[in-house]
Amino acid sequence: MTMWRDYGPADLPPPLAAALEAFAEHGYHGTTVRDIAARAGLSVPGLYHHYPSKQSLLQGLSEITMAELLDRSEAALAEAGDDPLARFDALIESLLRFHMYRRAQAFVGSTEIRSMDPEYREIYVGHRDRQQRLVDEAVEAGVQSGIFRTAYPADAGRALATLCVGVSTWYHPDGPLGPDEIVERNLQFARDLVGYRPTA
Repeated sequence: MTMWRDYGPADLPPPLAAALEAFAEHGYHGTTVRDIAARAGLSVPGLYHHYPSKQSLLQGLSEITMAELLDRSEAALAEAGDDPLARFDALIESLLRFHMYRRAQAFVGSTEIRSMDPEYREIYVGHRDRQQRLVDEAVEAGVQSGIFRTAYPADAGRALATLCVGVSTWYHPDGPLGPDEIVERNLQFARDLVGYRPTA
């Protein structure tokens, strides 16, 4: 993926699109398989033909979400090149945009980790850890280059991830700020958080 800033509708199979809608509205435990099947225009046996359980729907949705998030993050870093500030800005912008344009998927992933089977939860946490490492590495690179002055890079990395993920809980397309304005403001917050100071 090279056009990491470009977003269209999420490319989800109908059963997963229906599951996303239902999970976002009612939560995993408040959603029935019958409800998902109806939203997808399928019978319950027809839904089970594609996904054998409600848990498999949650897992399938989570895998697609995390794959896209990581692909976009890595594309942003690749485009930014070697400059530490450019890499930091690109990664934070990518995370912010993802959590605006894929806010329902991000919200379900962050709130329904508690509903995942233990075996899959470990896999999902591994994806999240990989994303967190990208943030941590960007912060550490800035510290090593002297442009970030934070004395607590690991804490800063966690706070940055929380800042970006939190956008999915409040962003609305009809809100007072557009995506570019939200990116601009939150990039400033992110730079302040790591103690950005231009080098002489």
